[in-house]
Amino acid sequence: MNTLKFITAGNVDDGKSTLIGRLLYDSNSISTDHLGVLASTNEIGQETIDLALITDGLRAEREQGITIDVAYKYFATQHRKFIIADAPGHQQYTRNMITAASVSDLIIILIDARKGITEQTKRHAAVASLMGIKKVIVAVNKMDLIGYDVAVYEEIKRGFEGLNKQFNFSELIYIPISALNGDNIVSLSSNTHWYKGKPLLEVLEKVEVDTQLENNARFQVQWVIRPQTKGYIDYRGYAGAVLSGDFNLGDHVRILPSNISAQIIGIEKNLQSVDKAVAGENVVLHFDADIDISRGDTIFLDIEDAPITGNQLNSWISWLDNQALQLGKTYILQHRFHSVRVKIKSINKKWDVNTLEFLPAHELQLNDIAQISLQTNQPLHYDAFATNSKTGNAILIDETSYDTVGALMFL
Repeated sequence: MNTLKFITAGNVDDGKSTLIGRLLYDSNSISTDHLGVLASTNEIGQETIDLALITDGLRAEREQGITIDVAYKYFATQHRKFIIADAPGHQQYTRNMITAASVSDLIIILIDARKGITEQTKRHAAVASLMGIKKVIVAVNKMDLIGYDVAVYEEIKRGFEGLNKQFNFSELIYIPISALNGDNIVSLSSNTHWYKGKPLLEVLEKVEVDTQLENNARFQVQWVIRPQTKGYIDYRGYAGAVLSGDFNLGDHVRILPSNISAQIIGIEKNLQSVDKAVAGENVVLHFDADIDISRGDTIFLDIEDAPITGNQLNSWISWLDNQALQLGKTYILQHRFHSVRVKIKSINKKWDVNTLEFLPAHELQLNDIAQISLQTNQPLHYDAFATNSKTGNAILIDETSYDTVGALMFL
């Protein structure tokens, strides 16, 4: 079964780090040495484990009791491997959440049963939807603090169902939990006898991961390989990742921007010849003719829809810099291994993720999300993010400081 990459999100103190700590602890995924560091003694002399410290590794996080940076943890059960991203709950660290969400298959949104759905809950759901996440687990946490009241759980569930009319998540699963006590984390709890679903870990083990295999085949060249013997080039190979779809020996492909066609006569994976390469694999392609191909060129199957080509495009942007976006300023747009210079022509509308309204805007500040129009200095080959997330995103880089200032999702 495929590795599941998922992110946790929620308000400050909703229990994200504790939940991850509980998952790792109850699934025996913490080393004995690490447990010794996390052990402490409570007021009545009992030894306890501070589960939140498993992910809150920065000194500032430990001192303030909050999550600032994205913490990645890896663990496995008999059924699946997992990569967990513990994202910050503070609004000022929304950009860190976007970083984690961009590579996640699923999001666990924690809701404090005492507080219900908040503006930050809506923000996190909106960001997850914007980043293309379709599968959501709504974990109603701290059920122990409300006496495991089913009425409160059902009210939160109804409220989130109303939100989903705007987000259109394809799969929603609700679980009442207590991360601190372990209710419904690894096994079902007798405290929630009214809950007829599965515990969180079992849901994570069995949920199906969407892949890019069903999308049109896309390959972007990362490196041109030219091994030599006695000064003569043996062959030209084109190394990179299969971003979506699959390529087979004998397939006829087309290369952009040259728009030249060729046939695949060889595929290498891990120095071995194979007949097929699928999404997510790093391979070397060989063609039946020497073609002028460079880093960043796009390869697709000749029988499938071509990527969009143009230098006038519209995009969602999440602004990640402390300095405001400047209209008319030249930035670097990095689209996988291809970079072009770009100017933002206009801000079409800004998304207020708290009220879920679109507002007119003339500037973008840190953590703002908006639709913009861009113009590149040369044609870009891409897909709409909603169609193919692997070829529909890019980052914006300040050409002076080389800081990453924006995350783009093409329309």
